[in-house]
Amino acid sequence: MDFSRFSILIVDDAPLNRLVVEKMLGQFNFSVRQAENGLEAMREFYYLKPDLVLLDIMMPVMDGFEVISAIRENPAWDDVKIVVLSALNTNGDIVKAYELGAQDFITKPVMMDKLLNTVACQLDIPIDDVSKS
Repeated sequence: MDFSRFSILIVDDAPLNRLVVEKMLGQFNFSVRQAENGLEAMREFYYLKPDLVLLDIMMPVMDGFEVISAIRENPAWDDVKIVVLSALNTNGDIVKAYELGAQDFITKPVMMDKLLNTVACQLDIPIDDVSKS
């Protein structure tokens, strides 16, 4: 199946992390863009309002919590889904992400099955459609 109608923004300061996630999603033809920090992610929002953001928390310039807050402050972006991908895994970090407006939280290292199931769930794609692709 072709999922190119869905745009996903991967935000992480580590190039290898962005590349790994993009490769995981690439086989399903999602339209994927990357940003290396929160400020660059916010710039991307003005050009392309993504359907889903896969967001690291610990980044320079503007961290992931700040990005979630900035996205949720703009009513035009209310329907954008946010999934945190982070090595942070304390209850406080997870709760904070949800309280700010994230829909889900995946701890790193990211496992392909978990990522694909989460993406399918957030984009309302039947998981069978993803697994058959």
